Amino acid sequence: MAEEKNTEIEKRAKSVLIAPLATEKCVRLIESDNVLTFVVHGFAKKAEIKASVEKMFDVKVANVNTQNIAKGKKKAYVKLTSDYLAADISADLGFI
Repeated sequence: MAEEKNTEIEKRAKSVLIAPLATEKCVRLIESDNVLTFVVHGFAKKAEIKASVEKMFDVKVANVNTQNIAKGKKKAYVKLTSDYLAADISADLGFI
């Protein structure tokens, strides 16, 4: 029963995040403010985005800001706590 619940949570976490963004602005935010930027589904709430990032990358999130963009999607700015570096996560993702 608990195992089924964990797999459901993992599926939900993966369904919230669509893709990381690696624009010049996003890279600047990674380096200066310890912020990762993702495109997420339009239904995603800040708490769901926070839980998804914490689950997928094994980090602690300090703050999440969202911005509505085209085609029913959102852009999520995820600030990590000072214990974790956004540059390390972006290096794992392959864009720094």
